[in-house]
Amino acid sequence: MANLLGVDVGTTSLKMVLFDENGNQLKSVSRDYTLETHGDRVELNPEEYWKMFSEAYDEIKKEYEVTALSIDTQCETLIVTDAEGKPLYNAIVWLDNRAVAEAEKIDAKFGVKTVYEVTGQPEITATWPASKLMWLRDNEPDVFRKIEKIFLLEDFLIYRLTGEFVTEKTLQSSSLYLDIKNGCWWKEMLDFIGVSENQLPRLMDSAQVIATCDGTTVVTGVMDQVAGSVGAGVINKSVVSEMTGTTMAIVVPTDEFPPYQEDSRVPCHVNYDGNYCLLSWTPTAGIALKWFKENFCEDFNFKELDMIAGKVEPGCNGLTFMPYLCGSIIPKYNPDARGAFLGLTMEHTRGHFVRGILESVAFMLQESLDYLSVSSCEQIRSMGGGASSPLWCQIKADVTGKKIVTLKNAESACLGSAIIAGVGAGVFDSVEAACNKLIQTDKEYIPSGADYSEAYQRYLAFEEANV
Repeated sequence: MANLLGVDVGTTSLKMVLFDENGNQLKSVSRDYTLETHGDRVELNPEEYWKMFSEAYDEIKKEYEVTALSIDTQCETLIVTDAEGKPLYNAIVWLDNRAVAEAEKIDAKFGVKTVYEVTGQPEITATWPASKLMWLRDNEPDVFRKIEKIFLLEDFLIYRLTGEFVTEKTLQSSSLYLDIKNGCWWKEMLDFIGVSENQLPRLMDSAQVIATCDGTTVVTGVMDQVAGSVGAGVINKSVVSEMTGTTMAIVVPTDEFPPYQEDSRVPCHVNYDGNYCLLSWTPTAGIALKWFKENFCEDFNFKELDMIAGKVEPGCNGLTFMPYLCGSIIPKYNPDARGAFLGLTMEHTRGHFVRGILESVAFMLQESLDYLSVSSCEQIRSMGGGASSPLWCQIKADVTGKKIVTLKNAESACLGSAIIAGVGAGVFDSVEAACNKLIQTDKEYIPSGADYSEAYQRYLAFEEANV
């Protein structure tokens, strides 16, 4: 019986889950770390990532043999090292926004249309590794001159584990220096930054064997959102995934690279199978409910919030929440957009406010689905903390008109990475075969006929006027 380890490295924590080849969870280990934040800067000592990984991996290995492992991580966390892999600077975490001026230089040189047609990214922002490398070039020239190896986080952990300097294409899709159509580095962008292909890892496909370490096959992984979608069984266009956590992310598989549209804000990434996936996300989802609870309902738990919101009729009696507490990304890009409750009257209660937040996230989901043109999708696999709320799932089903399906295994990203590991190691014939064998759905929420059309149009009108 093969034991497969899925490793999910998030923004503030690392989780490892070991599964057997039938999908039974054998052991789960997690480690937390605290980011260093200074204004727009968000950093972490790269050795901290490796320390947390090593500690968790040792804990797993003390009890179990690991047949194969795969790692998924956030995409845009940049680590630069010398020739021996010794960090020259703190990891510049994906959230870091210091490189605004450098992003503007990239925009001036290439323009959004060219960048999208090569990389699939419809925005040129400070968070992309290309912008961060330019910031190091312009602001830390002594560091920049010493760079011999350029890593993203998954690559760095693999290098420390195996000694192999490799990467994979789902992770690099938002680097802004990967040509995702041709599966190679974008030389013109590298020249503009001032780095060479020799400083970058060797490109591989996902689910490929990298090395064997102490009897464990180490396999190239996928980026975190793709891992979550694999762990949810999103393996064809009839199913999409949505994860409502702090943010909301929607993953839609597609066979074709979408043509450039001037008003497009949907990134296109390489998917696990070498095809593409569209990744829509919003910076505010579950965090809005958490914010409201902590500031106005601190004596309530989330189940109690569901109860009071459930007593309110759909549409919240005219109350609309604009959920832009952290700006707007998709479908309208406006980092300066701000949230609001609109249509407030004396009739509105605490339950109306809570339900208004739940409905607004469902409206964002519907708007993203419209924007992504996925009317043919038959069901939405729901993940994250939002999936634990029956009321929220039912609202999403009623607003979208789609069946909402939750999963028995909440660790979808770790399961997705374990599946990738199993395919690479030959335990499964394909990702599709593994998903059909391992993934178990839990609850289904069927559209009830509740009418949200007026409330949704009101939301869109407020959005048009204010975002």
